[in-house]
Amino acid sequence: METVGLHGGQVFVMMELWKQDGQRQVDLAAKIGVSTPTINKIILGLVNGSLVQRVRLENDARSTRIFLTDVGTSLKEPVEAQWHELEENTVSGLTEAERLILFELLQKMKNLYSGTEEVE
Repeated sequence: METVGLHGGQVFVMMELWKQDGQRQVDLAAKIGVSTPTINKIILGLVNGSLVQRVRLENDARSTRIFLTDVGTSLKEPVEAQWHELEENTVSGLTEAERLILFELLQKMKNLYSGTEEVE
């Protein structure tokens, strides 16, 4: 992702904003599973890179929302193309059955990590 200027958790924040622009920092942190200080650092890097902007809400001065800039929006296609290439390269040596098993295992791990599934 460095070829498009993203690193670390930035790509995951951008992906969430491409799904729904104008989210609160706390919501973005919860969706990608990072702490408040970590999301703040990630967003600061995105602001400094002119990819997003923080906007204070008029009715609540304490709350800010994160919005994509035109530059941030323009990165969606190249990032998604690189992401799909990475996914394909990762599973290229697996059979279709192995890919399905891998997907199920990763989904289970995600659910365990997020607390939506109990350990058996």
